[in-house]
Amino acid sequence: MMTGATSSSRGTWGTRAGFILAAAGSAVGLGNIWRFPYVVGENGGAAFVLIYLGFVFLVGAPVMLAELSLGRGTGTSPVPMFKKLAPGSLWPAVGVLFVFAGIGILSFYGVIAGWTLGYFFKTLTGSFAQSLTAEESTQVFESFVGDWKVSMGLLAAFLFLTGFVVWRGVSRGIELTAKILMPILLLLLVVLAARSVTLSGAGEGLRFYLTPDFSKITPQTFPTALGQALFSLSLGMGTMATYGSYLRRTENLASSTAIVCLFDTMIALLAGLIIFPALFHAGLAPDDGPGLVFQVLPTLFATLPAGQIFGAAFFLLLTIAALTSTISQLEVPVAYLIDEWRWTRGKAVTVATAITLLVGIPSALASGAVDWLTGLPGFGMDFLSLMAIVIGNYALSLGALLIAVFVGWRWGVKAAIAEVEAEGVTFNFKVAWAFLIRFLCPLAVLGIIAYIVLTGNYF
Repeated sequence: MMTGATSSSRGTWGTRAGFILAAAGSAVGLGNIWRFPYVVGENGGAAFVLIYLGFVFLVGAPVMLAELSLGRGTGTSPVPMFKKLAPGSLWPAVGVLFVFAGIGILSFYGVIAGWTLGYFFKTLTGSFAQSLTAEESTQVFESFVGDWKVSMGLLAAFLFLTGFVVWRGVSRGIELTAKILMPILLLLLVVLAARSVTLSGAGEGLRFYLTPDFSKITPQTFPTALGQALFSLSLGMGTMATYGSYLRRTENLASSTAIVCLFDTMIALLAGLIIFPALFHAGLAPDDGPGLVFQVLPTLFATLPAGQIFGAAFFLLLTIAALTSTISQLEVPVAYLIDEWRWTRGKAVTVATAITLLVGIPSALASGAVDWLTGLPGFGMDFLSLMAIVIGNYALSLGALLIAVFVGWRWGVKAAIAEVEAEGVTFNFKVAWAFLIRFLCPLAVLGIIAYIVLTGNYF
């Protein structure tokens, strides 16, 4: 007979460093290394990067602090969190939306993560020759993702890995994974960036990436930049609120938020230093879309001594970076089932993983396996790209708006600041944060939503 949820089902962070690395791991992943370079490429390069950085620190960081304070203040996941702070209102429905957003993101994110796992094995077994050209790399990628058996198998395998880590719990699973693997990933990214900027033609890629051309900014640049900032920081879907619920009262929320945001931004910028010099070196277009990393990096590794080993190590660590994000996405519905339905962690993980696998089938089949999913009528894109835009740009923006409104106006900035300053912590930027969370953050998101509605320019 299944027993109810226990304290061990929820868990707590073992150390401050473990929490920071886990939160950074949630933020650092494919959003930085896969998605950031291609949205930069599609939106004009350096000018987009500047707008993105503005959104990270003026919208992303305040919302992250709001989420963490909500989670720690209530000690529970988003649905019961809203029930506790706003009983008898519609706010708990927002928590339900966060649960669905977590499953939705994981359903397509897991497909891309599966590609990284597959590419690890391809590089490890020497599938990429040293003479690999950009055209050959593109052909390999298109053939790889177009095989539905491969895509489905890798999605299932990656969700199994994710479920296993989440099943092990907060400290023994999520925290331990992040503490071991995130520093290694950072080291490898630095080495790769150092190699990439010395390639022939790298200067042109660096100019595209680092020299702003503001004529390339369009109204669409702003919702895309905001969506990327929120997606990269794992905001607007209750992840940080859930992670915050595992925190001890002695944790300094403000400094932890700053560290996570800086770490996340550093990884994203490093990814650009890897991708764009290699992109122009290989003669590929910067707006090649979601397949950019998988088309560019094999040609880069082909130029390196021991490139097969180096490439396999990179895709393994990219898989690990993806894993640190997918476990946070799965933890949102799992925590909901534990807190609200009183399930054990094992049962919650099994059910949430199975549902995500079913939801992820269309995304797994969208890169060539099923024609109508590859080119959705009326949208001009495949199903996976549509999911990435709708959820990655707009659903997370709406979630961030609701968090800002709730903390700024319903729960109240005084209550939030009191939570941040618990145990004698000094919050030096509380006046600025209160202004941002009450006014700038919601107005920025509302402005973008208004633009979408008024222009009909959804994508």
